[in-house]
Amino acid sequence: MTQPRQIRIPAVYMRGGTSKGVFFVAGDLPSDPAERDRILLRVIGSPDRYGKHTDGMGGATSSTSKVVILSKSSRPDCDVDYRFGQVAIDQPVVDWSGNCGNLSAAVGPFAISSGLVAAPADGTAVVRIWQANIAKKIVSHVPMAGGEVVELGDFELDGVAFPAAEVKLEFLDPAADEDGADGGSGGAMFPSGNKTDVLDVPGVGKVEATLINAGNPTIFVEAKALGLKGTELQGDVNGKKELLALAEAVRAHGAVAMGLVKTAEEATTKRPHTPKLAFVAKPAAYTASDGKAVPASSIDLVARIFSMGALHHAMTGTGAVAIAAAAAIPGTLVHRVAPVGPDGRVRFGHPSGSLAVGAEAAEVEGEWAVRKVIMSRSARRLMEGFVRVPPT
Repeated sequence: MTQPRQIRIPAVYMRGGTSKGVFFVAGDLPSDPAERDRILLRVIGSPDRYGKHTDGMGGATSSTSKVVILSKSSRPDCDVDYRFGQVAIDQPVVDWSGNCGNLSAAVGPFAISSGLVAAPADGTAVVRIWQANIAKKIVSHVPMAGGEVVELGDFELDGVAFPAAEVKLEFLDPAADEDGADGGSGGAMFPSGNKTDVLDVPGVGKVEATLINAGNPTIFVEAKALGLKGTELQGDVNGKKELLALAEAVRAHGAVAMGLVKTAEEATTKRPHTPKLAFVAKPAAYTASDGKAVPASSIDLVARIFSMGALHHAMTGTGAVAIAAAAAIPGTLVHRVAPVGPDGRVRFGHPSGSLAVGAEAAEVEGEWAVRKVIMSRSARRLMEGFVRVPPT
């Protein structure tokens, strides 16, 4: 009896920031989106009714259930086109609606090591990235030595156990103003036309929020609106079904208010990745998830973000972009809590520690625009070779 053979696909398993994902060159995957997504689901091990990803490369968390596809860019002002897929754990869904700011740090290194982009032997390689999901440009500054990407170093990132080499990222014009190629955010920076809105959420009541397109579509609320303090860790939130349901209700109705979906039910079932829901509060001392003390004096605000129905263990990269953008613009809920400093930077506390991000913003003829958000991450190849996928 002839045994069916598994399909073998070239891939690299990479960490970028506080996330991990499986990276592919577009030409190694089917061109048909449905067939491509079927393979990617099987690579990750979704849907997994046990929620463990035992039979795949996923890690059964929103931070580790991710895929990235790169190709040479068709745009003259970019080097590579980058598509990010957030893979649901217990549903057969690959959500292409947004970006992963953390894995964005691994895009430049992967593009160079896979031969998609030429780089200098030594110094810094500048990789111009087109984020196809949200139709935005990211510039990555990748350290090089001896013709190879430098991955090891002394740059420390809260939420990552070991130091590595620093990768500097510039998110250019992060407020979305056009539709992403994969059905991303689109629309103005403030899709409702307001810096703050009031969402009327059934079963919750009226919730003040800032709805912003920056990095990813993001909904900001004050921690107290969810009955929280802003210093919570995953263990304080993720086991509480009623709290998670409340947060999802706010997120889903915010998605409707942003014009991203027609109904709250659609947001929950078909668009779980974006918009993100984040909550903020004034600085307060707390103990991070690794036991390190975070003094109130070391931060400008505390911030937490939900990802795929659970509190994130640190802060999404795009969440950091949205925080910086909102903090730079008067009238937003984030700016009310903590405006950016004279140097254009804001430092916030998250469950794993703290992070500083910078924003270049300006008011022109009464309208605010964020030209650039800058932050540093790190990235490292964990494994390279082939993934194996059972045939259909």
